[in-house]
Amino acid sequence: MPTLESQPKGGDLDVNLDVILDVTVTLAIEVGRARIPIRNLLQLSQGSVVELERQAGEPLDVYVNGTLIAHGEVVMVNEKFGVRLTDVVSPAERIRKLR
Repeated sequence: MPTLESQPKGGDLDVNLDVILDVTVTLAIEVGRARIPIRNLLQLSQGSVVELERQAGEPLDVYVNGTLIAHGEVVMVNEKFGVRLTDVVSPAERIRKLR
């Protein structure tokens, strides 16, 4: 079984990532957000429309385990929705946000 080994190397860590490549993470795509009072939330019914804080046509946010990793746009793939990544957050920025 592989082990996770970290060794200082020129200020960076040389890490064997093989041990985490099969770890399952949660991928979430956010179209937008809205803040509404509970009173309004309880009045929602089928056909209700909730206005989001994002303009139509703006990119979607792509999160992994709650961390923003990219922006994208909705596409159709074999009659299913998909997301085309248009801008990916740099690995250095993603690691900085984890700390």
